[in-house]
Amino acid sequence: MGLLLKEGIDINLIKSALLAFSLIGFLIIVINKFPIFKNRLPNYTLQLAGLIGNTSFLGIPIAIALLPSSTINFTIGFDLGTTLFAWIFGPFFLKEKSQNKDILNIKGLINAFINSPASRGIIGVLLAYLFQIEDILGNYLWIPARIVIAFAIIVVGTRLGLITIQKDNFFQINNEIKFSILLKLFILPFLIFLISKLLNFNFYQSSAVILQAGTPTAISTILMAEAYGVNQKIASKILFTTTLFSIATIPLLAIFMNALN
Repeated sequence: MGLLLKEGIDINLIKSALLAFSLIGFLIIVINKFPIFKNRLPNYTLQLAGLIGNTSFLGIPIAIALLPSSTINFTIGFDLGTTLFAWIFGPFFLKEKSQNKDILNIKGLINAFINSPASRGIIGVLLAYLFQIEDILGNYLWIPARIVIAFAIIVVGTRLGLITIQKDNFFQINNEIKFSILLKLFILPFLIFLISKLLNFNFYQSSAVILQAGTPTAISTILMAEAYGVNQKIASKILFTTTLFSIATIPLLAIFMNALN
Protein backbone atom coordinates (compact mmCIF):
# COMPACT_ATOMS: atom_id res chain seq x y z
CA MET A 1 0.00 0.00 0.00
CA GLY A 2 2.87 2.35 0.80
CA LEU A 3 4.44 1.76 -2.60
CA LEU A 4 1.09 2.24 -4.34
CA LEU A 5 0.46 5.55 -2.60
CA LYS A 6 3.99 6.77 -3.20
CA GLU A 7 4.01 5.95 -6.91
CA GLY A 8 0.28 6.30 -7.59
CA ILE A 9 -2.05 4.27 -9.77
CA ASP A 10 -1.48 4.86 -13.46
CA ILE A 11 -2.02 3.11 -16.78
CA ASN A 12 1.35 1.32 -16.54
CA LEU A 13 0.38 -0.32 -13.26
CA ILE A 14 -2.99 -1.36 -14.65
CA LYS A 15 -1.43 -2.77 -17.84
CA SER A 16 1.12 -4.91 -16.02
CA ALA A 17 -1.46 -6.11 -13.47
CA LEU A 18 -3.82 -7.19 -16.25
CA LEU A 19 -0.92 -8.82 -18.08
CA ALA A 20 0.06 -10.94 -15.10
CA PHE A 21 -3.49 -11.85 -14.06
CA SER A 22 -4.73 -12.71 -17.55
CA LEU A 23 -1.63 -14.65 -18.65
CA ILE A 24 -1.60 -16.82 -15.52
CA GLY A 25 -5.31 -17.52 -15.95
CA PHE A 26 -4.88 -18.32 -19.63
CA LEU A 27 -2.00 -20.71 -18.95
CA ILE A 28 -3.96 -22.48 -16.20
CA ILE A 29 -6.77 -23.07 -18.72
CA VAL A 30 -4.38 -24.26 -21.44
CA ILE A 31 -2.55 -26.64 -19.10
CA ASN A 32 -5.78 -28.27 -17.95
CA LYS A 33 -7.34 -28.32 -21.41
CA PHE A 34 -4.61 -30.13 -23.32
CA PRO A 35 -3.42 -33.58 -22.16
CA ILE A 36 0.15 -32.95 -23.36
CA PHE A 37 0.47 -30.26 -20.66
CA LYS A 38 -1.89 -31.82 -18.11
CA ASN A 39 0.11 -35.05 -18.05
CA ARG A 40 3.25 -33.10 -17.17
CA LEU A 41 1.61 -30.81 -14.61
CA PRO A 42 -1.23 -32.99 -13.31
CA ASN A 43 -2.21 -31.05 -10.18
CA TYR A 44 -2.81 -27.43 -9.24
CA THR A 45 0.10 -27.34 -6.80
CA LEU A 46 2.53 -27.94 -9.66
CA GLN A 47 0.70 -25.45 -11.87
CA LEU A 48 0.54 -22.65 -9.30
CA ALA A 49 4.16 -23.21 -8.30
CA GLY A 50 5.13 -22.86 -11.95
CA LEU A 51 3.16 -19.64 -12.46
CA ILE A 52 3.01 -17.73 -9.16
CA GLY A 53 6.32 -16.00 -8.47
CA ASN A 54 7.78 -14.37 -5.39
CA THR A 55 7.06 -10.96 -6.89
CA SER A 56 6.59 -9.19 -3.56
CA PHE A 57 9.44 -10.48 -1.41
CA LEU A 58 12.09 -10.75 -4.15
CA GLY A 59 10.77 -9.18 -7.36
CA ILE A 60 10.16 -5.68 -6.00
CA PRO A 61 13.51 -5.45 -4.11
CA ILE A 62 15.37 -6.67 -7.22
CA ALA A 63 13.56 -4.16 -9.44
CA ILE A 64 14.29 -1.28 -7.04
CA ALA A 65 17.96 -2.27 -7.04
CA LEU A 66 18.40 -2.78 -10.78
CA LEU A 67 15.87 -0.62 -12.62
CA PRO A 68 15.10 3.10 -12.75
CA SER A 69 12.31 4.35 -10.51
CA SER A 70 10.21 5.22 -13.55
CA THR A 71 9.43 1.52 -14.05
CA ILE A 72 8.36 0.77 -10.48
CA ASN A 73 4.66 0.80 -11.39
CA PHE A 74 5.23 -1.97 -13.93
CA THR A 75 6.84 -3.99 -11.15
CA ILE A 76 4.11 -3.24 -8.61
CA GLY A 77 1.36 -3.91 -11.14
CA PHE A 78 2.75 -7.33 -12.03
CA ASP A 79 2.96 -8.13 -8.33
CA LEU A 80 -0.66 -7.07 -7.80
CA GLY A 81 -1.92 -9.15 -10.71
CA THR A 82 0.00 -12.21 -9.54
CA THR A 83 -1.03 -11.84 -5.90
CA LEU A 84 -4.68 -11.28 -6.76
CA PHE A 85 -4.78 -14.42 -8.89
CA ALA A 86 -2.97 -16.52 -6.29
CA TRP A 87 -5.20 -15.61 -3.36
CA ILE A 88 -8.49 -15.52 -5.28
CA PHE A 89 -8.18 -18.75 -7.25
CA GLY A 90 -5.49 -20.66 -5.33
CA PRO A 91 -7.78 -21.65 -2.43
CA PHE A 92 -10.46 -22.79 -4.92
CA PHE A 93 -7.99 -24.94 -6.82
CA LEU A 94 -6.46 -26.53 -3.72
CA LYS A 95 -9.51 -27.07 -1.54
CA GLU A 96 -10.71 -30.60 -0.91
CA LYS A 97 -13.24 -32.03 -3.33
CA SER A 98 -16.84 -31.60 -2.24
CA GLN A 99 -20.18 -32.76 -3.56
CA ASN A 100 -20.81 -29.42 -5.23
CA LYS A 101 -17.32 -29.11 -6.68
CA ASP A 102 -18.68 -28.40 -10.16
CA ILE A 103 -20.78 -25.45 -9.00
CA LEU A 104 -19.08 -22.09 -9.04
CA ASN A 105 -19.26 -20.54 -5.59
CA ILE A 106 -19.78 -16.87 -6.46
CA LYS A 107 -20.06 -15.79 -2.83
CA GLY A 108 -16.84 -17.56 -1.94
CA LEU A 109 -15.11 -16.02 -4.95
CA ILE A 110 -16.18 -12.52 -3.89
CA ASN A 111 -15.04 -13.16 -0.31
CA ALA A 112 -11.68 -14.41 -1.56
CA PHE A 113 -11.26 -11.28 -3.67
CA ILE A 114 -12.10 -8.94 -0.78
CA ASN A 115 -9.87 -10.78 1.69
CA SER A 116 -6.83 -11.12 -0.55
CA PRO A 117 -3.81 -8.98 0.48
CA ALA A 118 -3.57 -7.29 -2.91
CA SER A 119 -7.24 -6.30 -3.06
CA ARG A 120 -7.09 -4.89 0.45
CA GLY A 121 -4.15 -2.75 -0.57
CA ILE A 122 -6.04 -1.52 -3.64
CA ILE A 123 -9.12 -0.71 -1.56
CA GLY A 124 -6.97 1.21 0.91
CA VAL A 125 -5.35 3.21 -1.89
CA LEU A 126 -8.74 4.02 -3.45
CA LEU A 127 -10.03 5.23 -0.09
CA ALA A 128 -6.96 7.42 0.29
CA TYR A 129 -7.62 8.94 -3.14
CA LEU A 130 -11.30 9.38 -2.27
CA PHE A 131 -10.47 11.43 0.82
CA GLN A 132 -7.55 13.16 -0.97
CA ILE A 133 -4.95 12.10 1.58
CA GLU A 134 -2.82 10.03 -0.80
CA ASP A 135 0.20 12.36 -0.64
CA ILE A 136 0.23 12.63 3.15
CA LEU A 137 -0.40 8.92 3.70
CA GLY A 138 2.07 7.98 0.98
CA ASN A 139 4.86 9.96 2.65
CA TYR A 140 4.11 8.39 6.03
CA LEU A 141 3.94 4.85 4.67
CA TRP A 142 6.92 5.09 2.30
CA ILE A 143 9.56 4.53 4.98
CA PRO A 144 7.70 1.56 6.55
CA ALA A 145 7.24 0.14 3.05
CA ARG A 146 11.00 0.22 2.43
CA ILE A 147 11.59 -1.44 5.82
CA VAL A 148 9.06 -4.16 4.98
CA ILE A 149 10.79 -4.79 1.65
CA ALA A 150 14.12 -5.23 3.46
CA PHE A 151 12.62 -7.60 6.01
CA ALA A 152 10.89 -9.51 3.21
CA ILE A 153 14.25 -10.86 2.09
CA ILE A 154 14.88 -12.04 5.65
CA VAL A 155 11.49 -13.76 5.67
CA VAL A 156 12.38 -15.63 2.48
CA GLY A 157 15.69 -16.76 3.94
CA THR A 158 14.05 -17.85 7.18
CA ARG A 159 11.40 -19.83 5.36
CA LEU A 160 14.01 -21.56 3.23
CA GLY A 161 16.00 -22.34 6.36
CA LEU A 162 12.98 -24.05 7.91
CA ILE A 163 12.52 -26.09 4.74
CA THR A 164 16.13 -27.24 4.60
CA ILE A 165 16.07 -28.67 8.13
CA GLN A 166 13.33 -31.08 7.09
CA LYS A 167 14.40 -34.64 6.36
CA ASP A 168 13.39 -34.62 2.70
CA ASN A 169 16.04 -34.66 0.00
CA PHE A 170 15.12 -31.62 -2.04
CA PHE A 171 17.34 -32.57 -4.95
CA GLN A 172 15.48 -35.83 -5.60
CA ILE A 173 12.85 -34.41 -7.92
CA ASN A 174 10.61 -36.19 -10.39
CA ASN A 175 9.78 -35.11 -13.94
CA GLU A 176 6.60 -33.32 -12.89
CA ILE A 177 8.52 -31.06 -10.51
CA LYS A 178 11.15 -30.49 -13.20
CA PHE A 179 8.46 -29.29 -15.61
CA SER A 180 7.09 -26.91 -12.95
CA ILE A 181 10.58 -25.48 -12.36
CA LEU A 182 11.13 -25.13 -16.10
CA LEU A 183 7.82 -23.29 -16.46
CA LYS A 184 8.59 -20.89 -13.62
CA LEU A 185 12.16 -19.94 -14.39
CA PHE A 186 12.29 -20.15 -18.19
CA ILE A 187 9.00 -20.57 -20.05
CA LEU A 188 6.98 -17.90 -18.23
CA PRO A 189 9.69 -15.20 -18.55
CA PHE A 190 10.05 -16.06 -22.24
CA LEU A 191 6.29 -15.70 -22.79
CA ILE A 192 6.33 -12.35 -21.00
CA PHE A 193 9.24 -11.29 -23.19
CA LEU A 194 7.25 -12.10 -26.35
CA ILE A 195 4.15 -10.31 -25.07
CA SER A 196 6.12 -7.23 -24.01
CA LYS A 197 7.45 -7.00 -27.55
CA LEU A 198 3.94 -7.27 -28.98
CA LEU A 199 2.80 -4.51 -26.62
CA ASN A 200 5.76 -2.29 -27.62
CA PHE A 201 7.16 -2.01 -24.10
CA ASN A 202 10.48 -0.19 -24.00
CA PHE A 203 13.62 -1.83 -22.63
CA TYR A 204 13.08 -0.91 -18.98
CA GLN A 205 9.38 -1.68 -19.04
CA SER A 206 10.08 -5.10 -20.55
CA SER A 207 12.84 -5.69 -18.02
CA ALA A 208 10.49 -4.92 -15.14
CA VAL A 209 7.87 -7.50 -16.11
CA ILE A 210 10.37 -10.13 -17.29
CA LEU A 211 12.28 -9.98 -14.01
CA GLN A 212 9.00 -10.34 -12.13
CA ALA A 213 8.04 -13.32 -14.27
CA GLY A 214 11.45 -14.89 -13.61
CA THR A 215 11.22 -14.75 -9.81
CA PRO A 216 11.21 -18.10 -7.99
CA THR A 217 8.04 -19.72 -6.72
CA ALA A 218 6.08 -17.66 -4.20
CA ILE A 219 5.90 -18.55 -0.52
CA SER A 220 2.12 -18.28 -0.82
CA THR A 221 2.05 -21.56 -2.77
CA ILE A 222 3.44 -23.54 0.14
CA LEU A 223 1.25 -21.64 2.62
CA MET A 224 -1.87 -22.61 0.66
CA ALA A 225 -0.66 -26.20 0.23
CA GLU A 226 -0.15 -26.47 3.99
CA ALA A 227 -3.48 -24.81 4.75
CA TYR A 228 -5.40 -27.31 2.62
CA GLY A 229 -3.12 -30.29 3.25
CA VAL A 230 -2.40 -30.76 -0.46
CA ASN A 231 1.03 -31.72 -1.85
CA GLN A 232 3.03 -29.86 0.79
CA LYS A 233 6.27 -31.70 -0.03
CA ILE A 234 5.92 -30.89 -3.72
CA ALA A 235 5.35 -27.21 -2.95
CA SER A 236 8.35 -27.16 -0.60
CA LYS A 237 10.67 -28.76 -3.13
CA ILE A 238 9.67 -26.37 -5.91
CA LEU A 239 9.97 -23.34 -3.63
CA PHE A 240 13.44 -24.42 -2.49
CA THR A 241 14.83 -25.42 -5.89
CA THR A 242 13.48 -22.43 -7.83
CA THR A 243 14.83 -20.03 -5.20
CA LEU A 244 18.22 -21.73 -5.32
CA PHE A 245 18.35 -21.86 -9.13
CA SER A 246 17.17 -18.24 -9.44
CA ILE A 247 20.52 -17.14 -8.04
CA ALA A 248 21.80 -18.01 -11.50
CA THR A 249 18.71 -17.57 -13.69
CA ILE A 250 17.86 -13.99 -12.67
CA PRO A 251 21.34 -12.67 -13.56
CA LEU A 252 21.11 -14.64 -16.80
CA LEU A 253 17.79 -12.93 -17.55
CA ALA A 254 19.40 -9.55 -16.92
CA ILE A 255 22.31 -10.42 -19.24
CA PHE A 256 19.88 -11.66 -21.89
CA MET A 257 17.86 -8.45 -21.77
CA ASN A 258 20.95 -6.26 -21.92
CA ALA A 259 22.22 -8.23 -24.91
CA LEU A 260 18.96 -7.57 -26.76
CA ASN A 261 18.94 -3.87 -25.90
